[in-house]
Amino acid sequence: MSKKLIIVTSPPACGKTYISKALAKRLDQCVYLDKDTLIVLSKQIFKVAGEPYNRSSDFFEENIRDYEYECVVDLALEALDYSDLALINAPFTREIRDLNYMNSLKAKLAEKGATLSVIWVQTDPEIVHERMIERNSDRDTWKLEHWDEYIASCNFEIPAELAAPDSKDALLIFKNNNAEEFEQSMVEITGILKETISK
Repeated sequence: MSKKLIIVTSPPACGKTYISKALAKRLDQCVYLDKDTLIVLSKQIFKVAGEPYNRSSDFFEENIRDYEYECVVDLALEALDYSDLALINAPFTREIRDLNYMNSLKAKLAEKGATLSVIWVQTDPEIVHERMIERNSDRDTWKLEHWDEYIASCNFEIPAELAAPDSKDALLIFKNNNAEEFEQSMVEITGILKETISK
């Protein structure tokens, strides 16, 4: 069995968490990691600093954002010392399109004899808006109040540069606009991952 880190990524509210948890349950002994678990610590940083809780603020960008990613990736790398499979659920908004960052991550994984598989969740912006309203989370307050500004800053394009001709699962597209797409993508992607993990 080969070691693997799976990253499930997309803009917020595309369905990453639901998909990630469902995938993790279908894959044997998968360590599931969600960057949102770190939000409780981030909220405390806002509080101690006397800053309003706003994950779209300059304060968040300068003092919290990158550290959340560093932490969850370090946890995944550590998990791979004890398990063959780890999954991170996080947007990786900038990182996923930064080839230097991605190549550095792949190099760290290679040192552990592990490979990287990126699952891009493809959801239409209109559906994202509906789901964000439905989940009613305080992390989305600014986004919903400034929707046009926020959605214009999101990149819904598939990060095609991550695909590799010699890797069947370097980049997998999970279509998630409706229940039919979800089921079809879940079956297809679970099958591919199980095949590549077993090699």
